[in-house]
Amino acid sequence: MALANTDARASRSGDDELSTPQQLTELVDLHGYSGRVDRDDAELDEVRGARALLRTVWTLPRDEAVVEVNAMLRSANALPQLVRHDGYDWHMHATAPDAPLAERIRVEASLALIDVIRMNETPRLRVCEADDCAGLFLDLSRNGSKRFCSVRCGNRVNMIAFRERRAAEAV
Repeated sequence: MALANTDARASRSGDDELSTPQQLTELVDLHGYSGRVDRDDAELDEVRGARALLRTVWTLPRDEAVVEVNAMLRSANALPQLVRHDGYDWHMHATAPDAPLAERIRVEASLALIDVIRMNETPRLRVCEADDCAGLFLDLSRNGSKRFCSVRCGNRVNMIAFRERRAAEAV
C-alpha cells in the first residue's frame, strides 16, 4: 500500500511522491527490499507502472483481480520459495534477487493478494471515501466499516459535514 499511496491523488503532500530515483531509493530502503535495485530513471518508470497496476487491481471485483494477479505471477515466472536474510526470519520470495525491482514488487503484492482473494475478503480492499483523496487501505476493522484511509481524512470529512449542517441551521 505504501507504494500505491505515493500517487499524487493519494499522498499526504498532494504531490507524486515517487517522481525521482531518490524518492524510490528512500521507499525501497524504508521497506527493506532486498536484491537488485538499479536506482535509475528506467527502474523508476517501471515501478511507477507497477504502482498504477496495483492501484487498479486493488479496486477490481474478486474474479477480475484473480486474472490480473495470475498474469503478474505468470509474467515473472514466479516460483515461491522460503528465504531468510538480513535479520528477517523465514518468509516467501517468488523471484530471483536479481530480478528487476518492479517485477519483484508486482510478485510480492500478488502473493499478498492471493490470501485476500482466497479468503473472499476483497471487499476489505478500499479506496478512501474522502472526495479529495484516493488513498488505498485494507479495512481490518472487526465489522468492515472503515471508510477513510486515515484519521486525518475522516476528521476533515466530518468537519466539512459539521460546517455544512451549521450553515444550513443558520439559514
